[in-house]
Amino acid sequence: MADSLVIIPTYNEKENIEVILKAVLSLEKDFNVLVIDDGSPDGTDDIVERLMPNYPNRIFLLKRKGKQGLGTAYLEGFQYALDNGYEYVFEMDADFSHNPKDLIRLYEEAKKGFDVVIGSRYVPGGKIVNWPFDRLALSYGASVYVRIITWMHIKDPTAGFVCYKASALRKLNLRSIEFIGYAFQIEMKYAMKKLGMKIAEIPITFVDRIYGESKISKGIISEAVFGVLKMKWFNGNKSYLKS
Repeated sequence: MADSLVIIPTYNEKENIEVILKAVLSLEKDFNVLVIDDGSPDGTDDIVERLMPNYPNRIFLLKRKGKQGLGTAYLEGFQYALDNGYEYVFEMDADFSHNPKDLIRLYEEAKKGFDVVIGSRYVPGGKIVNWPFDRLALSYGASVYVRIITWMHIKDPTAGFVCYKASALRKLNLRSIEFIGYAFQIEMKYAMKKLGMKIAEIPITFVDRIYGESKISKGIISEAVFGVLKMKWFNGNKSYLKS
């Protein structure tokens, strides 16, 4: 059995899902994939189910009713990974904004002894391709804002391309993670930092999606802005440790 599970949350990703799955499953290292679909009306889940017999015990699908949020999808995925004995657990988008080949780089860095490895746009060597200036400014500004409020020395705290060691996730009380949107990524890194985990960032090239629509909304951004304040100043004494 593969020791690594890649979690890919989806909502209306019919243009991307088959290609991204084949790209991950064709890598030199064996990765299994868990697709968590939030009731995509475009039939994303049907495409996954059609592919599953061609990759026995490599592709798994969790179908949920309605849009329940990125954070809840990943938390269910984390629990699935722990229940099924995976050692390395990855977050990755379905739209090729993250290069599947970089999964191997994240894995190799984790093997060096890091509990969390972040594919970072903002460390030296990292970059973003095809974003308009206003979105680039918003993203980079958000990373600076998060660092100032939380005192985390992580250059890309909102990054969604991450490898977690299962041993680190087992120490985390998954139910203590409150945020389900953009702020979920921030809170996960904040929780890992509070738990004393060793965190590394490696540079990646982030490419804006070609097919499908972005899931970023004003509500998600608002959650991040105010959620960081709540997380640091109002819930500062909260324990993320699993009892």
